[in-house]
Amino acid sequence: MPEDDINTLSFEDALAELDQIVRGLEGGTLKLDAAVQAFERGVMLRRHCEAKLAEVEARVEALVQRADGSLGTRPLE
Repeated sequence: MPEDDINTLSFEDALAELDQIVRGLEGGTLKLDAAVQAFERGVMLRRHCEAKLAEVEARVEALVQRADGSLGTRPLE
């Protein structure tokens, strides 16, 4: 699967695929070429998950509490 398809995955789907890759690599049943390809895809999936988490973290940090106690947002810097 190309890297472009990773960018369309949700965090949960990417994490589930990464989990499958880890289990496959730990199982030791993959041939060397397949293991290297799986590892490379796993690295791309990990980066995607980290980027998604950073986006969510930025959105959460942008939430602010107003004087009346209600929540709002502020522009990200």
